[in-house]
Amino acid sequence: MTNSAKANSVTSPHGGGPLLCLYGQGVARGYAIGRAVVMGATALEVMHYRITDDAVAAEKERLKRAIYMARREIQELGDTLPDDAPRELGALLGVHGMLLADPLLAEEAYALIENKHYNAEWALTTQGQLLGEQFAAMEDEYLRERAADVRQVIERVLHELAGTRGIMCLSHEEDSDDPLIVVAHDISPADMIRLRGARFAGFATDLGGPTSHTAIVARSMGVPAVVALGHVRNLVRDGDIIVVDGANGAVLVNPPDRALQEYRQLQREYVDARAELALLRDVPAETLDGIAITLHANIEMPEEAELALANGATGIGLFRSEFLFMGRPDLPTEEEQYMAYAAVVRVMKDRPVTIRTLDIGADKTIDGEATVATNPALGQRAIRYCLARPELFATQLRAILRASALGNVRILIPMIAHMHEVMATKDAIAAAKRELDARGQAYASHIELGAMVEVPAIAIAIEPFASALDFLSIGTNDLIQYTLAIDRADNDVAGLYDPLHPAVLRLIANTINAGVGAGKPVSVCGEMAGDPLLTRLLLGLGLTSFSMHPQQLLDVKREIRGAHSNALRMKVAASLNRGHAVDPVAL
Repeated sequence: MTNSAKANSVTSPHGGGPLLCLYGQGVARGYAIGRAVVMGATALEVMHYRITDDAVAAEKERLKRAIYMARREIQELGDTLPDDAPRELGALLGVHGMLLADPLLAEEAYALIENKHYNAEWALTTQGQLLGEQFAAMEDEYLRERAADVRQVIERVLHELAGTRGIMCLSHEEDSDDPLIVVAHDISPADMIRLRGARFAGFATDLGGPTSHTAIVARSMGVPAVVALGHVRNLVRDGDIIVVDGANGAVLVNPPDRALQEYRQLQREYVDARAELALLRDVPAETLDGIAITLHANIEMPEEAELALANGATGIGLFRSEFLFMGRPDLPTEEEQYMAYAAVVRVMKDRPVTIRTLDIGADKTIDGEATVATNPALGQRAIRYCLARPELFATQLRAILRASALGNVRILIPMIAHMHEVMATKDAIAAAKRELDARGQAYASHIELGAMVEVPAIAIAIEPFASALDFLSIGTNDLIQYTLAIDRADNDVAGLYDPLHPAVLRLIANTINAGVGAGKPVSVCGEMAGDPLLTRLLLGLGLTSFSMHPQQLLDVKREIRGAHSNALRMKVAASLNRGHAVDPVAL
C-alpha cells in the first residue's frame, strides 16, 4: 500500500536549511545519502491566447516543427544509448516516440489551432490533458501511470516551442565529491539518459508509483527511489543534504549528524545484506522441511527477461503484453508481437514463459476510439474486450502460438469470471492454430492455458475452472480490490485496502486447495507474492509457486529457505478456522 505524501518540518541543529521529513512511496529499496540536484519546474503552465486568422498556418507549422524536433531528439537518444545504460530505457524511449507520433495528439492540437484559434502551447496542453485523463482513468496500474508519459512528451514539445532545455545543467557534479540525489516533479526516460553521466545515488519525485519510469529504471539500476512525495521539488533547495530511505518511503532533508550516522550504518548493512542475498541466486528455493517452491518473475518488457535470470528466476510467471499496444494510433502487427514474445522465449530457453493476453479496455480502446464506461473497472475489459474483438484476439493468439515453437510458452487469460469465456478462448486458440496450419507455420503441439483468479466469482466457484484449465494464477491486486469494494488508487479509501482481510485469505486458500485437488499448479502473481513480509503467510496457505518483480526474488527466496512449510500451514489453518485475523509477523 502507498503512504499518503506528507511532511514534517523542524529546524536543523546543524545549520543549512530546515530539517524536513517527507513520506511518499518507496519503489526501489536501499538508502542513499547525498546532495540535492533539483530539476526545473514543470512546463505545463503556459500562456493562453487566441491568434488571428492569418497566423493560423504559421502557428500550426511552429507546433509541427516542435513535435518533429522532439521526436528526432528521442530517436537520437535511443540510437545512441550507451552499452551500460539500463536496458529498460530503450523501450521507455520507444513509448515516448510512439506518443509523439500519435495523430490523436498532433492532429487534434492542430484542429484546436485552426478551429478555436488557440496558440500552439494552449492547443497542445489542452489535447495532452484529455489524453492524460483517459490513461489516468484506466484500471490497470501500469496503463494508468502512462498518463505521466503523455505529460512528459508534452513538456518536451513545450521546451522545443520555448527554445529551452528540458533539464537543468548539473553544476554540482564538479563542485562536490558528495553523491548526488535527483529531486524532481517527475523524471522522463530522456531525462534519465541525460542524467546518467553524474554520480546519482537516488531519486525523489513529486509524482509516480511502482510502475512509473522512475521506479522501473531505479530498480534496474539498484538505486534507491521514493516517489509520490507531493511537493518535494518545491521544498528542497540545490545543495541540501538528502537521505532517501527506499525501504520506508521517507526522504530526510538536512538531517542532524546523528541521523546521518545511523543511515550510513543502515547503508553498510544493506550493502552487506544484498551481497549475502546474491549468494542465494543459484541455490534451490526450498523450505526447511524440503518443500520445493517455484519462483518466477513478472515482466512488462522483453528487456526485463535478462534481469529475471540475473535474479535467479526459473521462469516468467507473468509477461504483461499491454506495452505492445499502448501509446500508438494503430494495432501492433502479428509480426511485431511475435518478435517481442520470441525475444523473451529465447532468453529463457526451456524455462516457462507465461504470456498474459491483452488486459485493457472499458475506459479507452487501444485503437484510439474513446468510449464511455459507467464503471471502467467493471466494464468490457481484458478477456471481455478481446472476445468482443475476435480479429484483434486472433492476431495476438497467432503470435503467441508461433513463439511457442521456440520454447515453453503458456497462455494466461485475465479477468475470467464465466466458464463460457474459457470455452470461447479455447475455440479462439483452436481457430488460430488452424490458420497457422494453413500457412505452414510451426507452433507447440501442446500449449498450457491458465486463468487469472482476480474476480471473486471464480475464486468462490473455482472447482470447474481448476478442472478445465491447466493452471491458475491469483492476481491479488484486483482480487483484493473487488472483494473489498475498494479502489486501491483512491486515496480516500486506500487505507482500507487490506491483503490480510479474512475474506481475501479464504479466497486465496480456496483457490490453492482446488488446484491441489485437481492436480493443477496455482501461483500468486500479485503484489502479495513479492512482499517478503507475507511469504510465510502464503506458504501457510499452501502456496508453492510465486511470481513477482525480478528485484524481489532473492528477498522472498531467503524467507522461503528459513520457513517450515507444514508448521506454517497448521498455524494459518487454525487461525482461519477460528475466524481470527492472521498476523504474518507472528508466524
